[in-house]
Amino acid sequence: MRILIIEDEIIIARFIEQQLKANFNCEVTIALNHYEVKKSMPVFMPHLILCDINLHEENDGISLIGELQKTYNFGVIYITSYQSKAIIERALTTRPLNYIIKPVDESNIFAGIKLVESAISAHTTFGTYKLTKPIFSDIESKIIYFILQKKTTKEIAGLLFLSPYTIKNYRHKICRKLNLKDENNALLKWAMQNDDLFS
Repeated sequence: MRILIIEDEIIIARFIEQQLKANFNCEVTIALNHYEVKKSMPVFMPHLILCDINLHEENDGISLIGELQKTYNFGVIYITSYQSKAIIERALTTRPLNYIIKPVDESNIFAGIKLVESAISAHTTFGTYKLTKPIFSDIESKIIYFILQKKTTKEIAGLLFLSPYTIKNYRHKICRKLNLKDENNALLKWAMQNDDLFS
């Protein structure tokens, strides 16, 4: 699991990083501001973002997450000292998985992540770009459509008048585009979660 910490106080960010590495099987990157976030996202492709709401910048963490969600798929947990109803309702528009209330300590970081760990693992789209159909070629879209119909590589090859080897190459290419592990189930799960693009 890849976790991006967005926190403008480096001491807090390092403490959270230490707790994550001690208790979870994960890679961790820290971003202290909007610029570092924008630089990290396409390279690191996090499954989960831990984001402070108050970033002491023009836009707060909720606005930043809303902007990132237009391009990337990830889960989000907010780190906040804010507990006002208005802030919580704004945060809910970005569908957070959880909240960690400041001041952070070992137990609330552990609980905050542990309670949603299985949900993060189940989301095969996390850690990928939010894609639309046009990024696939016509033949790639057809292959994904047939994968949704539970067709085997051999069956897809027959339907498209191509060799099974060629279909395997296309599947591999699609997985690379989606930043998925090159496994049949990973691609099928992704296709099922994005079937509206191929219906």
